[in-house]
Amino acid sequence: MIGKILGAIAGQRIARDASGISGTHGALLGVGVATLLRRLSPLGIVAFAIGGYAAKKHNDRRGGVPKG
Repeated sequence: MIGKILGAIAGQRIARDASGISGTHGALLGVGVATLLRRLSPLGIVAFAIGGYAAKKHNDRRGGVPKG
């Protein structure tokens, strides 16, 4: 329960910086990620982190999403 609440708060704060995502959608994504991470093995968590890093690098090379 606490993990879902913390995930929702983190997702809502991340949504503030991302364009196209509202605070509610960010909170729902945060809850989903918290649930997913709880069910993954340690190797799955590492793969998830590497995939996120690779997606960020790809987005940065494309020029990123303009803020504002």
